[in-house]
Amino acid sequence: MTMQEKAAGRVASVMQEDRVFPPPAEFSSRARIGSMAAYQKLYDEAKNDLEGFWHARAQTLPWSTPYAKVLDWNPPHAKWFVGGRINASAACLDHQIATGKGGKTALVWVGEPTGERREFTFEQLHAEVCRVAAGLQKLGIQPGQVVSIYMPMTPELVIAMLACARIGAVHSVIFGGFSSEAIADRNQDAKAVAVITADGGWRRGAQLPLKKNVDDALKSAAHEPTSVKNVIVLKRTGQAVDMVAGRDVWWHDLVAGQPADTPPVAMDSEAPLFILYTSGSTGKPKGIKHTTGGYILWAKTTAEWVFDLRDDDLFWCTADCGWITGHSYVTYGPLAAGASILIYEGAPNAPHEGRFWEIIEQEKPTIFYTAPTAIRSFMKWGMQHIEGHDLSSLRLLGTVGEGINPEAWIWYHEVIGGKRCPIVDTWWQTETGGIMMSPLPGCTPTKPGSCTLPLPGVCPEIVDAAGHPVEKGEGGWLVMTKPWPGMLRGIWGDDARFVETYWSRVPGKYLAGDNARQDKDGYYWIMGRIDDVLNVAGHRLSTIEIESALVSHPSVAEAAAVGRPHDVKGEAVAVFVTLRDGEPTDALKDVLRKHVRHQIGALAAPDDIHFTASLPKTRSGKIMRRLLRDIAAGKETVGDTTTLEDYSVLAKLRGDQE
Repeated sequence: MTMQEKAAGRVASVMQEDRVFPPPAEFSSRARIGSMAAYQKLYDEAKNDLEGFWHARAQTLPWSTPYAKVLDWNPPHAKWFVGGRINASAACLDHQIATGKGGKTALVWVGEPTGERREFTFEQLHAEVCRVAAGLQKLGIQPGQVVSIYMPMTPELVIAMLACARIGAVHSVIFGGFSSEAIADRNQDAKAVAVITADGGWRRGAQLPLKKNVDDALKSAAHEPTSVKNVIVLKRTGQAVDMVAGRDVWWHDLVAGQPADTPPVAMDSEAPLFILYTSGSTGKPKGIKHTTGGYILWAKTTAEWVFDLRDDDLFWCTADCGWITGHSYVTYGPLAAGASILIYEGAPNAPHEGRFWEIIEQEKPTIFYTAPTAIRSFMKWGMQHIEGHDLSSLRLLGTVGEGINPEAWIWYHEVIGGKRCPIVDTWWQTETGGIMMSPLPGCTPTKPGSCTLPLPGVCPEIVDAAGHPVEKGEGGWLVMTKPWPGMLRGIWGDDARFVETYWSRVPGKYLAGDNARQDKDGYYWIMGRIDDVLNVAGHRLSTIEIESALVSHPSVAEAAAVGRPHDVKGEAVAVFVTLRDGEPTDALKDVLRKHVRHQIGALAAPDDIHFTASLPKTRSGKIMRRLLRDIAAGKETVGDTTTLEDYSVLAKLRGDQE
């Protein structure tokens, strides 16, 4: 029996027995936070004196002007480290050099399609950032102006972010898989004055036309005069592109002759550092605004706590910098903590489905942080792509992006972690700026599928629709009762939408938009988005629990559960299933219904089961359940679909229903 089959066979007992995995003793002995007593002490300190707690930790940052006040809280608006001045780029680079890490590796990059490799020390990364910063200043870009970044996952993407931060420009990173329409929408909303891009990028061996997409975006904005005055172009693939005289400049020309010691601009702690756009269920994407001092402290501190960062770590977060994970745990958090980062340009299944394990064997990262969707894909692709690769460098595993089902957790623990690596199952959002709930690997006993406990300084609560706290074991809305340094400061240009979206339904408390429950031990279980909890005949059912039950069946690789209108029950359960093996037959539908009934109960048994070769996902790997709800209900798709990775999946699903 293979390790994969053994892992699959344990899922039912894990779900029934609430199995707990204690942290390895060897890990705890070296950990920053090595016991539950140490965690509880920190948590109580923050709870009892929030400002004093964060004041003590803020002393680790290189403030150019000390702050006068830790927190000015006028719900829903917060100001952290009031009056202080700091530069995020300096915190990531200059401060590390000043503390003796200049010669330490800061960044290792592996690229498509040939496995090209580059490495930068902190001093070398600092010099590159300074040259780009000087070039941007020469173009006339001023503090507070917005620069869009639309690039492949190369070192220059990280360099561009830090160069913008260095001169006080606000960066708006747009994922390199987005369309020209999405670029145009974001440029216009942010009033971007420049775009940093590349001639193209590589994805599964194919060239992406990034510069052409930018050109099309700027043309599509012709009905509204574009604010973009300059386009900086990195030569990456060598494909032919059109360069507009007076507007476009090559990256290598921008940096030629520029100084390697451009001084950082001291920014107010509450000055915007970046905007990051997220899709809403309806309407235009929201520009989430994060500021400088509180965000950099939150990203740094949570990276140190959750990943137990050590001086000899090489940290591989597989996220693209087009998403918040790439901001907080590729760029700002690890670098501000003085850690070394590994980034990869390509897909996990190109040129073959063992590419990630090949990279781990070659580069020897110690921390691996990826998404449950990727983990389920690894499981589906098979053990033959993993066996024979040396993964012994890994000491810690992490998951991010959505809840992880117990089967995938067990497989990740046993197959990739070799049963020796703690798993940090992290819950957080673009809006929170960094991790909010997670095991701490040296102290927190873990339960497959639970993000366990809040970090120090995080004060969650689960409430009903009237805003009243619910009892343990009951599901409800997840809210935050106190501010935290990394919290969003608004929606770019739309404060009314900020208040309405996050602060109006439970006055005075931040509404995360997720359903959650606490078990008898106080552990938190995320049950999906508020609109992803089904109400079947008056009973609330978690889509994640239904999906986990389906994926625990050996024939199922991935599943998504949604509700559709039902005349009697209010909502019926509809599921979309991709198979690991076997034929999509009516007999298998009956087997899966009985399996869910056995795992959860008769109420959760799916009314509709749709077999599909793949599920519609965003480019960050999240299943777009909103689109599946529309399909299950026979509706036309509405709302924002700019984050959909593969439109052909949607077309095929619609075709299957017709």
